[in-house]
Amino acid sequence: MTAALDPRLLRRPAEAALAWLSGCREGFALGEDALAAHGQVNRSWKPLGELALTCAAVSRHTAPSDPLHARAADLLAFAWQQTGHGELLVRLQRLEPFATYPLEVYAAFASTGRRNPRYEAAAAVVARTRSWQFTEQTATRRLGVLNAEERTAVRRSGGMPRALRSTWLGGLPEPWTFERPSGYALTHVVFHLTDWGRVGPGGLPPDLAAYLADWLPPWLDTCLDGRMWDLGCELLAVAASLPDLPETAVLQDAWERIAAAQHPSGALPEVGDSDDAGEPDFARHYHSTLMTAYAAALTIGRLDEGALAGTPHRYGAQGVLG
Repeated sequence: MTAALDPRLLRRPAEAALAWLSGCREGFALGEDALAAHGQVNRSWKPLGELALTCAAVSRHTAPSDPLHARAADLLAFAWQQTGHGELLVRLQRLEPFATYPLEVYAAFASTGRRNPRYEAAAAVVARTRSWQFTEQTATRRLGVLNAEERTAVRRSGGMPRALRSTWLGGLPEPWTFERPSGYALTHVVFHLTDWGRVGPGGLPPDLAAYLADWLPPWLDTCLDGRMWDLGCELLAVAASLPDLPETAVLQDAWERIAAAQHPSGALPEVGDSDDAGEPDFARHYHSTLMTAYAAALTIGRLDEGALAGTPHRYGAQGVLG
């Protein structure tokens, strides 16, 4: 019988991560330039949307009595308040009607029942245009937009299976071609297919699930060896999205390394060491810290469901290399 993974190995880094994020919540606040024509979206709306996505997932996979749930719910309420309960997104829709990021941010809130009918009505009009439907995007980004459309019911196209097969992961590539950009692409493909954990392992086609079961453990080990903590946490979230969890030894080693890399405050650097004097730099730590909480919550949820580590896989068992 496979030894069970100790949940404390997951809870400690998750609790520390959410504590740091709560203490740094003003870093996610929207500034006066949030609606500016040349505003820095990657420093305003993107972090806020990522906060909402992560906290929605943590809330979904933890019991209401769990301190992790309470902390995530509080941050989620803060994020929704920052949007003026969706009213800022209504204004943003008018200013940038064909931008996709407002819909992706809004979809995170809609998945938790936080909705704004005025935004949805305006977005639905734009989504019916040919310009919206045929905007040229990378395959992974297209998958994310399609998922946001489905989440909000702004438009239902049924195009996700076709978009999937145009992604790096959808092509079941030679595993030795894995590198950092393809790593981030594949993790987001899985996040979109599973709707950030809401759908669960059932959202993955069997061939992708089998391919990832074979190759995710060595990719994860490579990333952690390279101290790429942000991508490592994203891969751990993917691991928690598979029909069978990886072997306990794989998960235990990975989470021990993540915990060791955390700053005493709970922040995790994206890459390398957290060598900041005093409080860790928000920009260099916030995303990887979010992913720590996200991956841990998904894994805790799977363990609570009674999921066990899967049968050991022989790398390349699916004949990926022909």
